[in-house]
Amino acid sequence: MYSFRLLQAAALFPAVLCACFFADPQENPQQPSQTIHVSVDRVNVGVIVTDSRGHFVEGLRREDFRVFDNGIEQPLTGFAAIEEPAQVLLLIEAGPAVYLLESSHLQTAHALLDGLSAGDCVAIMKYAEAPQAILDFTPDKQAFAASFAQLRFNLGFGSLNLASSVSKVLEWLAQVQGKKTIVLLSTGVDTSASNEPAMVLQQLKTGDVRLFAISLTEGLQNPQPAKKQKSPANNSTQVAQQFEQADLLLKRMAESTGGRAYFPSNKNEFSSVYAEIAELVRHEYSLAFAIPALDGSEHSIEVRVSVSQVSARNAPVNSYRVDHRQAYMAPAPR
Repeated sequence: MYSFRLLQAAALFPAVLCACFFADPQENPQQPSQTIHVSVDRVNVGVIVTDSRGHFVEGLRREDFRVFDNGIEQPLTGFAAIEEPAQVLLLIEAGPAVYLLESSHLQTAHALLDGLSAGDCVAIMKYAEAPQAILDFTPDKQAFAASFAQLRFNLGFGSLNLASSVSKVLEWLAQVQGKKTIVLLSTGVDTSASNEPAMVLQQLKTGDVRLFAISLTEGLQNPQPAKKQKSPANNSTQVAQQFEQADLLLKRMAESTGGRAYFPSNKNEFSSVYAEIAELVRHEYSLAFAIPALDGSEHSIEVRVSVSQVSARNAPVNSYRVDHRQAYMAPAPR
């Protein structure tokens, strides 16, 4: 079993691997067959299909799916309904929102742990100016709960570099094999350089990491009446616009990976969100298709569920939600 050490923030976290089921790549060069990645001849796409209640739709078959590359339908060369151990990295904004609202959401994180299985690995990082490792990937849920409960954040902050921090985390996670998920707790406020959001969206869109974003802004946008203070109308408008931009960034980051953005407003909603994420990180359909052109360019991906095949066996297909990453980079011509 691979042993771990708690890594300091910036330098060594790429070496983190989940102790449950991954060995050092130098010792075992073979890749898991169901890893979401681009190989020399095919693309694997992890797909989550949920019903109107947000529950994963089980029992779908190869013929129920259609996949499109740059708008052109491609025949499936591989299909699997998989439930494999999850690797979940909880990335938490270390700004004032966490300090002010921790009673509303940090204490409900047990719902995430309750929904994960014994084989799932979890890790914790926080970010402000840059990401910082708190707990390495571990299957020890008690260690996770203890580290999570001891998180403390100061009220003051200098920077909230969301985009650049997520970009760095993605670089670190590139060293980890298998199915990977980031659960991002954030206001969406970003003080990164102006080009960073577009860059990280490109990384997310073409990568193999699914991101679920949980917004922390509801309590700040809609404070309790006793806490409301009068402010100039133009200032209120500016703040509202900043929140809209923050919400949009979280949505775009999550949806580009086939994940979701949530905007809970109270403790019960946070608990429900955590429980839903715990279910979704374990279940997906893995589709594969041959790369139609080795042109070194970005290709869009679209996955549809076939109405004619599914409707007779399950709920109406138009009530299904289909989530998957949006694109991949084709290899350059050889």
